[in-house]
Amino acid sequence: MKSIKKITVLALAAITVSSSLTSCATVFGGRVTDHQKRKPLPGETQREVRVGALIADVLLFWPGAVVDFATGAIYRPLRNTSAQVQPTATNSVKKRQ
Repeated sequence: MKSIKKITVLALAAITVSSSLTSCATVFGGRVTDHQKRKPLPGETQREVRVGALIADVLLFWPGAVVDFATGAIYRPLRNTSAQVQPTATNSVKKRQ
């Protein structure tokens, strides 16, 4: 009988430790970019939070949110802005000719 209690306590302890070390955005979010790791400088766009990962962290195990914010994984990666490049003066001159 004591061995069943001992196994149950060890299993609960293992589940508690393993759940405290996991966080949704860190585990499922993919590679963390430099943009996610550093704070934005004045004039730069603010980082956006992954709302789904934040809700999952709070609902499943809230210390996971602390890990996600500490690693920067909770923030969305910077979107590719190369497609939104403004036309330069030389491009507009070429189009007129």
